[in-house]
Amino acid sequence: MASLALPNPQFVSEWLRAGARTPFDSAKTLLFVYVVSTQSLKLYRHLRARGLRQSVAESWLWISKQALLLAIKLPSAQKKIQQEMGKVRLDIEDKLVPKGAEVSRHLSLPAEGKSVEWILAEMAKMDNELGPHADWRHGKISGAVYHGGDDLSRVLVAAFERYAVSNPLHPDVFPAIRKMEAEIVSMCLRMYNNPEGAGTMTSGGTESIVMAVKTYRDWAREVKGVTEPEMIVPATAHAAFDKGAAYMGVKVHMIPVDPITRKVNMKRVRRAINCNTIMLVGSAINFPDGNQDDIVALGELASRYNVGLHVDCCLGSFIVPFLEQAGLAEGEDGGARYKLYPFDFRVRGVTSISCDTHKYGFAPKGSSVIMYRDAALRRYQYYVTPNWTGGVYGSPSLSGSRPGALIAGTWAAMQYMGSDGYLQSCRQIVTCARLIANTITASIPALYVLGSPPASVVAFASKDPAVNVLEVGDAMSKKGWHLNALSGPAAVHIACTRLTLPLVDTFITDLKASVEEAKMAPSGKGTMVALYGLGNSSAVGPTMVGEVANIFLDTLYKA
Repeated sequence: MASLALPNPQFVSEWLRAGARTPFDSAKTLLFVYVVSTQSLKLYRHLRARGLRQSVAESWLWISKQALLLAIKLPSAQKKIQQEMGKVRLDIEDKLVPKGAEVSRHLSLPAEGKSVEWILAEMAKMDNELGPHADWRHGKISGAVYHGGDDLSRVLVAAFERYAVSNPLHPDVFPAIRKMEAEIVSMCLRMYNNPEGAGTMTSGGTESIVMAVKTYRDWAREVKGVTEPEMIVPATAHAAFDKGAAYMGVKVHMIPVDPITRKVNMKRVRRAINCNTIMLVGSAINFPDGNQDDIVALGELASRYNVGLHVDCCLGSFIVPFLEQAGLAEGEDGGARYKLYPFDFRVRGVTSISCDTHKYGFAPKGSSVIMYRDAALRRYQYYVTPNWTGGVYGSPSLSGSRPGALIAGTWAAMQYMGSDGYLQSCRQIVTCARLIANTITASIPALYVLGSPPASVVAFASKDPAVNVLEVGDAMSKKGWHLNALSGPAAVHIACTRLTLPLVDTFITDLKASVEEAKMAPSGKGTMVALYGLGNSSAVGPTMVGEVANIFLDTLYKA
């Protein structure tokens, strides 16, 4: 039997002195190598997606922000900032909150209930207190109100009255609401050429988008084992994608768009895809300038790399599906200008679409539809917990209880309008938008239209150094127009609606006059930034924009 030879003590001593490691030391080395390699891989992916120039720019912005945050902590800076923020707060409150001794406020419950007559009279009084900007019927607004007409409003009120207390969380109690919701989803799926697909209703475009992010995150986790999800989004995509990513813990790669076509840079999209990518995003049409991304090219990438492709049609809603039938999809003279390119479920690789029924569908506010290519993908949107003490709990979207009256109103609006009604609406609204775009191109040399918007939105920027387009927006505001200010580049847009139709000539006349005013009497506020939802008349300087946004949100709840 062979004996076990022990190592020479002198050899062991020399081996240890030469740097031999214990198993613990080896484990630490392996852990160090693992951490360095994984972080290096993350850095490589980040640099590949953003590019060196953008990464350096982002780093510089982060350093600058940190330096600014340190600087504003100085007592002298704090005093100045508080003074400036105080002015901003007053400015925002002046625009949003009525003031004066004659303003009635209802801060506590009344001791006794009020009559219907008193309630209606008080509502009318509040409308008067808010001034002319509360009168949306004058039509000088960009989007915001998608009015289908007084007759349709009466239909909505009747539906609300009939189903005021209904709740789709209890389909056994309100079976008609369940049926109507299913039919709304079915009608939208057919509009977007996927009758065998699946979907749900949501409270609006933001929730539809957040639900899409949640769906792809959970799908990628289960199917592909992705634990550090990333999504690739055009710079012109709606902010709701960032919001959804923040809620769902998904990293966002923001991809620039071509400055001429306004379509997302496909080369950059391709470069940003990696094994953690869960979804790509495209718009048809986007909110800022009304252009669409190259959905076909995005679909090819989504198919090749087995990732989701969500097409945001919230703003395109009941316009883009009818452009082809309206004879408005081919562009002018058969050219590319205003041409609508494929965007729906007929495109290979498109796996979900969001469509706002409360925009050009003229349904009551608070209604949208999120659609999926198949029911299997929709499952990842659901939330189900079987072990709650109150019983099995399941909900298709973020909300538990939902207002069935909104579903009934949406169903009623779609039945009232029908395909013919939406086709006529599409033709009128898009013709109005193109008249504005063509007039800017042909008759207002100081401005240019961003891209080739195929639907209802027209954005214009300045090509004359003597004209600040945001000052043009301010001048339009003084003429009663409520438009939207944009950045990257600085621009102003109008989302045409039915309310715009009778005022299109007035808009063009006022725009020409506003350009001349901005040119002849510039205010020097070329770096102004406007808050979404507050209008370009509420512009503020870019410094401390986040704090100003917080002030704006606080003011919304000032009674």
